[in-house]
Amino acid sequence: MKHLLSALLIMTLFISCKKENSETSESSSVAPSEIPYIAKNEKEIEDYVAKKGLKGTKTESGLYYVINNPGTGKQATPASNVTVAYKGYFMDGKVFDQSDDKGISFGLSQVVKGWTEGISYLKEGGSALLVIPAKLGYGGSDYGSIPGGSVLIFEVKLISVN
Repeated sequence: MKHLLSALLIMTLFISCKKENSETSESSSVAPSEIPYIAKNEKEIEDYVAKKGLKGTKTESGLYYVINNPGTGKQATPASNVTVAYKGYFMDGKVFDQSDDKGISFGLSQVVKGWTEGISYLKEGGSALLVIPAKLGYGGSDYGSIPGGSVLIFEVKLISVN
């Protein structure tokens, strides 16, 4: 059952990446300040990082990441096919999905932008915490059990670059 749920999440990540690309191109004339969840997410992430005492990096895209272990193997790139073990949860700690320790394999170009960017900071064996604003995740639309505009947190371990 866990493998089925993990497969469904990855399928969701693939589909939403394509959906997000079309949403982004349609809304490219809309200023970020006009998309209500963007400013809200920025504040939520700032508060979360402060509350948890996280020491990481915020990128220009809005991704916040903490490298726990950079890894020592092959470097992931946005075009890599990878195997990743992960746990995904909301800011309140509620887990919405996770893989088993063996992880799952996929192409980084086929998932949400926050994963593509965040995992590419790791080498094989590396691990990180990714705090992904909605604009790099599922956008403003509900997707399954994930409400639109949600900040998503992933604990990821890059098992291999395939």
